[in-house]
Order: sequence, then structure tokens, then C-alpha cells
Amino acid sequence: MDRLVNKRILLGVSGGIAAYKSADLVRRLQDAGADVRVVMTVSAREFITPLTMQALSGHPVHTDLLDPSAEAAMGHIELARWADLVLIAPASANLMARMAHGHGNDLLTTLCLATGAPIAIAPAMNQQMWADVATQRNLLMLQEKGVHVFGPASGSQACGDVGQGRMLEPMEILQAAAGVFDHQLLTGKHVVITAGPTREAIDPVRYITNKSSGKMGFALAEVAAEAGARVTLIAGPVNLATPSRVQRIDVIRAQDMYEASVAAVEQGCDIFIATAAVADYRPVVTADHKIKKSTEEVHLTLVKNPDIVAAISAHSKRPFTVGFAAETQDVVAYANAKLINKKLDMIATNDVSGTNVGFNSDNNALTVIWPDGHKVLPLASKRQIATQLMELIAIRYRQ
Repeated sequence: MDRLVNKRILLGVSGGIAAYKSADLVRRLQDAGADVRVVMTVSAREFITPLTMQALSGHPVHTDLLDPSAEAAMGHIELARWADLVLIAPASANLMARMAHGHGNDLLTTLCLATGAPIAIAPAMNQQMWADVATQRNLLMLQEKGVHVFGPASGSQACGDVGQGRMLEPMEILQAAAGVFDHQLLTGKHVVITAGPTREAIDPVRYITNKSSGKMGFALAEVAAEAGARVTLIAGPVNLATPSRVQRIDVIRAQDMYEASVAAVEQGCDIFIATAAVADYRPVVTADHKIKKSTEEVHLTLVKNPDIVAAISAHSKRPFTVGFAAETQDVVAYANAKLINKKLDMIATNDVSGTNVGFNSDNNALTVIWPDGHKVLPLASKRQIATQLMELIAIRYRQ
């Protein structure tokens, strides 16, 4: 089921007694890591309430094509674009007929016309309705359009008949839905990434920090999510939008970032990438009020902050651990030492002495080092560098 992690599933529910199974299907999809939105036809609401589906999915249920409040939030075109898969379960004979002939007379059929995502149906109807020539002709038309058809199964039906027409069980539909998606580079993996600087307060208006924009870490988070991973991004104070499908945890201090990182690893993490520029030291005492400019000198006593990447590398639930090293001299030598001393699986290092790469720049160039090899990633955009680095990480992780 890993292929459903981070996938956006638009679940359509049409009228039929099998609609009660759709409630279980919502939960099964969510347990597999999918984000689910529900669309219900008028007939479906005769069998199960939108309130039930809203409670299970955690999102408002979409029911009407011309609903001003819904259009103001996530309109039908936006909803069609949002989906990675439109899954209709149950799909009644009536809905199949309307889909086959390109009707768009309600929200669900309109979404099917407007989406570029794959469409799958799980038919459910009386066995004679399923066997009818018109239904079989509609089925063939849908298959010719590329619609995936899951089932139906054979067995006892609510009407007392026995035969083909039962909707598949939720777990069977779940497995079939997962099969629609290709296996990606990081399918089903949990990737935790730290990004940006930390701030260590001196007084209410001053702090110690590093020159980090967070752009490299955010680019890696975006690439990891696109590669099928579930991504947790632990971000210091930066002015960047959260990448799509990424869970973001905002922190300020190094101690906050350390605690969030350890908690994420303890909950289960496959790959940990420490791109954050964490302040090495913090003041022992933080002044309660602004320190006035009353003397020629001010003396600060600093204490070391926790070494986050070293702590994760030594953790009992240790994930594949990747460090970053921003250096201004002897770049490779320092990075090699960190790789060994902190017992990392991989380290990416760059020279930040110039202005064309590294901190606050949109470009970067890295030397990536692991215990028995290395690779140079030449100057490119941080998005391109992130893609190359994530491919290297995935290869090394699997070895």
C-alpha cells in the first residue's frame, strides 16, 4: 500500500446499498497514507449521510455542482486538478451510463470530465443489471476511455439474488487503487528534513543565528514528496511557502529543532536529512529586557547547543542519516571528518565563501561524500541539486 502515501484521492460515492462500504474505504485509504476528499451524488445521500463521510475524511463533503460556498473554497475545477486519482465506489449502473456518454449533469460526472487524473470505478448493482447489454456496452466504452474497473465480485446480493455485481471489499479496492500508481523513488518512505537557521535569544530583541534561507532544505522536501515519500519538514524561521504534500513543523531555537527531530525519529523515520544551519552556541542567560548600550563592552557566556545530526545518528531507531557541511576552507577535509566523527551515512558539503552558491542563493554546488565514495554535483539551481542529491540518497539507502 506504500504507493498511496501522499496521494490525493477523490472518492466519488453514487447511489446504492454498497455506499455503506465507502465509509470504511475512506478510513482504509487514510491509513495507507492518502489524502481523501469525498463527492456524493444525490442518490448516495439516501444511503449514507455527508456528515458521516465528513467526520471520517476530516474534510467537507462536496455534493452540489453550483454551490457558492464550495466554489469559494475549493471549486469543482480546482478539485478536479487536485486529484491524483478519481475513485468512484460504488459506481451505479446509472452513473456508468452517464460517464460513458460524457454527461456532466452533476458534480461527480463534471469532475470526471474536468480531471486529468486517472479514473477508477468499483461497480455495484443487481446481477441482472450488470449483465444487461446496455451496461456491458457502457462498460466497454469506459474501458476504451482508459477508466480502470475494479470488480465487481460475485455472491449474495442485498436484493436476494446471487451473481456478479457485488462491490469489492474496501481492502480489495485499496489494493487495486494502489496498483494504479507506479512505484516511485521513495514510495512509502518517511523522510525528515531540517531546514533554515535557528535563533538563540540574547534579549527580547537580539539573537544569535546563521545566514541560512532554508531554500536547500525546502527544495529537498519538495523533491522527496514528489518521489512518493511522506515528508516532515522541521523549519527554523524562514520566509518560504510550505511545499505541497509536506508536513511542516516550525521551530525557533536549536533545542526546539532537536526535540522535534528526535520525536519524528522515534515515531518512525527512514531517512533523516539535516540541512539546517543550527547555531552551535546559545547564551547561558537570556536577558528579560533589552540590554542597553551603556558600556563599551558586553560579555556573553555561551554554551553548546545539542548536535542534532550526531544525536540522530546515535539514536536507537537510527534512520539513514545525511548531514550537511557549509565550509569556507578545506571543504572536503572538514566534511570527511564530520562524516566519520558523527557516524553519518552521507554528507553533502559546499563552499560558502563566495556569493554565487549556498546561503540565500538560488543556486548551489555540492560534493557528496559517503564511506566508500563521493560525487560532485556542479553548479545548478537548488531545485536541480535537490533532485540529484535525493537520487543519490535513495540509491545509497537501498544498498
